[in-house]
Amino acid sequence: MLIDKKTDFDGESWDFDEVDQGLTVREAIAEARRCLNCPKPLCRIGCPIENDIPRFIQALAQGNIGEASAIIAQRSSLPAVCGRVCPHEKQCEAHCILTKKSCGVRIGKLERFIADFAAEMGVTASPDAQAYKGKVAVIGSGPAGLTVAGDLAKQGFAVTIFEAQPEAGGVLMYGIPAFRLSREVVRREIEKITHLGVEVRTGVLVGPDITVDELFAQEYDAIFIGTGTALPKTLDVPGNDLPGVIQATYLLSMVNFANSGEFDRREVPIAHGDRVAVIGAGNVAMDAARTALRLGARSVTVVYRRTQQDMTALQSEYEQAAAEGVNFLWLASPVDFRGQDRVTELDFEVMQVNSEGKLCPSGEHGTLPVDKIVLAIGQRPAARIVSTTTGIEVNPYGYVITKDRPYGMTTRKGVFAGGDVVHEPATVVLAMKEAKKVAAGMAVYIEAKKLLEDC
Repeated sequence: MLIDKKTDFDGESWDFDEVDQGLTVREAIAEARRCLNCPKPLCRIGCPIENDIPRFIQALAQGNIGEASAIIAQRSSLPAVCGRVCPHEKQCEAHCILTKKSCGVRIGKLERFIADFAAEMGVTASPDAQAYKGKVAVIGSGPAGLTVAGDLAKQGFAVTIFEAQPEAGGVLMYGIPAFRLSREVVRREIEKITHLGVEVRTGVLVGPDITVDELFAQEYDAIFIGTGTALPKTLDVPGNDLPGVIQATYLLSMVNFANSGEFDRREVPIAHGDRVAVIGAGNVAMDAARTALRLGARSVTVVYRRTQQDMTALQSEYEQAAAEGVNFLWLASPVDFRGQDRVTELDFEVMQVNSEGKLCPSGEHGTLPVDKIVLAIGQRPAARIVSTTTGIEVNPYGYVITKDRPYGMTTRKGVFAGGDVVHEPATVVLAMKEAKKVAAGMAVYIEAKKLLEDC
């Protein structure tokens, strides 16, 4: 499927509608009835947050979508998100026993259907009444922050989320293109979490606006840092500061801002007719490449120093990018960005795999004419919270150091951290997995703290 290149120069005909329209009721129930309901469900083992997959599929197969939604809600606060962007092909679906016969159950599509149907029908589970257990501050409203907030709110904690952006959602709202994850879907998921009693304060930058010490002074029992990795990594090659060299995260966030009317579309750094090179081969690189096509780029080429087999992007993401018209240049290591007033050429060295299977330079070079170069080579945490707080230690790469007991607590008592700010950037569901463990650790810590205070 090639993207329509009839985009006007003013960008008015950008098409960022969701590519996957999901299943119909008939399709979803038929798919659910294919589940074997295994006595030892391997699909659940493959799910990082251990969703009770067989149970919610069986409920759907019987037409009880409300029950299916309630079962999912026991483990996940973001089912509509996970149903769209989780790497099912490497997790739950990879473990499905039918996958060995190339006919695995499409678990992700079923989860998405249940979440979407429940939202459309207004099926929202009322939170169970819980005794007040304590007060928690959550910094950041990405997947980790939302998971911690939802899990603790369900247990009776009063939770307040502090978000720097004008709208909550973090990477879900600003870092994933709308053709994969609609902002309306994210808003819907956040509304469910606020229905649990979670308060969200946007436009608050913890560090400059309010410090961790000030939050403790407001009688928060524990604080969770889930700010992700806000600083993009750069490529140390000549010309990396030329105009036209941009970061993938900046491109994706600007497009999301422009699509929502918060920024003028002329602020988006890729114009109609541009020749675009994307450096990297992860899921962010695929998002950036497919976004560039939708902005009307004349050509988009993903440049990667390793082989196709080494790419970190999901195979499905690669296949969709290729089907839409993205080109791929494998075994090409960028060595120079050239240009006078702005970048016009990418110089790369051709790599090769030697007899030992190791990557090494071949000595041959090639060039690629470009108007824009998009860097998608990873990110690292910002230091604005750590630098304004005493006692929080980080490793040499800037990632927050945490303990196993109580799980997720930093070197500062009462301050916890999880998600990408602790680990290398990962998927949404892996951030949720860690966040659930941290939420459990915070609950144990606050309970022990209250017990000591009572004594």
